[in-house]
Amino acid sequence: MQQVSCQGGRGPVPERSIPAPGLRLLITLQAMDLGPFGVWSNATWSRADDGSTDVAAELEDLGYDALWSSGGFEPGLAARFRYLLSVTTRLTVVSGIVSIWAASPDEIARAVADLDAQYPGRFVLGLGASHAARAKNYARPYTHMVGFLDVLDTAGPAVAKGRRVLAALGPRMLALARDRAAGAHPYFVPVEHTARARSVLGETPLLAPEVTVILERDPTTARGLARTFTAENLTLPNYADNLRSLGFGDDDLAGGGSDRLVDAVVAWGDVEAVAARIREHHTAGADHVCVQVLSTGDAFPLTAYRALAPALLNA
Repeated sequence: MQQVSCQGGRGPVPERSIPAPGLRLLITLQAMDLGPFGVWSNATWSRADDGSTDVAAELEDLGYDALWSSGGFEPGLAARFRYLLSVTTRLTVVSGIVSIWAASPDEIARAVADLDAQYPGRFVLGLGASHAARAKNYARPYTHMVGFLDVLDTAGPAVAKGRRVLAALGPRMLALARDRAAGAHPYFVPVEHTARARSVLGETPLLAPEVTVILERDPTTARGLARTFTAENLTLPNYADNLRSLGFGDDDLAGGGSDRLVDAVVAWGDVEAVAARIREHHTAGADHVCVQVLSTGDAFPLTAYRALAPALLNA
């Protein structure tokens, strides 16, 4: 088996061929094909950095296959998912993620069924246990997730096993994503984690990691912007412990992250360099990569997604 190396990690990871479009459905979701590339964002979807207002519609026209966004921590299913479905026609909208502490499984099941009735087959429920620092009454997250899934199993086809994915980092939650969902959605991970996750999931389940990117060639500028993202995430034990398990030490995790760590979890450079880094995750085992462009301000970074589209979607 050939090996590929990646920036910032412990060594080579197994190479895995990117599936041809006609075969991709066989190794991803049985009910739908997410395609190879999606967009992950918590920016303001209705206002782009160039003043455009039809952000989601243009991303669909550019050829991105799915839109991912956080469900937030307000009760119920965030209104943004209905909005994104309403302004697009074909792509899939995925929650990345709905917190299992923010609403009951019955409430989520009813809300998803309502979306599915209006936009059949276009919404995928992404669930996660989030973090103790961000959730009320956080206790025994794995057990709580199992109980949440038990209720969803009886709540109808819109939230059935093949129509949901789980945020997962460690082997136990990855195995749960394999056995009780269509697959896993890891966040804030280097390519070594993608290889590890594929080994736990096996060949068939969906693996859709989030990959944060910065279109900036200057190392100092790129890493400075990257640390506005990494610094907060490194305070969360779930993410920090996962990176430690991949060989990063306390020195790497301090001060917003060492150069080695920052370069491993954030892809930066020109369009070609960033596209190559994203594709490393496909080679390591990802079926679908959720691309999150990091930028300054709260406007949606549509300009960067336009620049990336030819390199990713026309290759």
